[in-house]
Amino acid sequence: MKQVLVIGSTVTDVIIHLDHLPKTSEDVHVIGQTMSLGGCAYNVSNMIRLYQVPYILFSPIGKGTYGHFVREALSEKGVKSPIPTPEQENGCCYCFVEASGERTFVCHRGAEYRFRPEWFELLDADTIDSAYICGLEIEESTGTHIVRFLEDHPALQVYFAPGPRIRVLSGEILSRIFALSPILHLNEEEALEYTGEGTVEAAAQALYEKTHNAVIVTLGEQGAYYKSTDKAAFVPGVKAEQTVDTIGAGDSHIGTIIARLKQGASMAEAVADANRIAAAVVGTSGALLPDSYFDIA
Repeated sequence: MKQVLVIGSTVTDVIIHLDHLPKTSEDVHVIGQTMSLGGCAYNVSNMIRLYQVPYILFSPIGKGTYGHFVREALSEKGVKSPIPTPEQENGCCYCFVEASGERTFVCHRGAEYRFRPEWFELLDADTIDSAYICGLEIEESTGTHIVRFLEDHPALQVYFAPGPRIRVLSGEILSRIFALSPILHLNEEEALEYTGEGTVEAAAQALYEKTHNAVIVTLGEQGAYYKSTDKAAFVPGVKAEQTVDTIGAGDSHIGTIIARLKQGASMAEAVADANRIAAAVVGTSGALLPDSYFDIA
């Protein structure tokens, strides 16, 4: 089986639990704070790893305190990015988690979001057949290097999870990505706002007409809707046993879909499994399921 190329960031998630987000000038107390590996690309790659599908984490890891944390944590898991260490410091993501479990991100961007064209020359394209990208790295001025690599390798199946950055990415760069016929993954709010449609079905159809490939729209605890070449359907969600936080739920959802499609599952099967995994992530602190989850699932 060929590898999935997971392009994007690995960061230190600083997870801060508090009762509610403060208003301007309000003082609040932190209930608890932890540090964990995070970043969209890492979260996606970790789910692919749990499904034992081969992959390459193609992620710059910079210097500084947060870069050291990421490098040490990856080393403990036996994961290494082929990209040389940039001179710039790595950033981090402050994840504020309220009592409801809803999360708010404040990102300090560093080396992890910026790519150089020569790094892609380190890859053996014959060993990969698909690639994951998200909106954060594409938004950077260096995002064009990522898109150009994908354009130079049109046989790769691209998975694109733009997230809320779909609202700010230029029409020109989105057109170039859509021309690659990516499998598109986004949530209901993003899909409706970007397309201007009034229903999920109409939004997915509008996006499908741009990409001519499958579109998956997540609907929170209600599950997900997908539109593919030969079918469109709602796939019911799985109720989380508890809501701890929603960090990484979307990343784990698309990571599961990538892994299951690589294993030969149908889109309906892949989305159903992704709904189950997302519910488990919501019931876990942070973005990552423990390796032991697959021993008992």
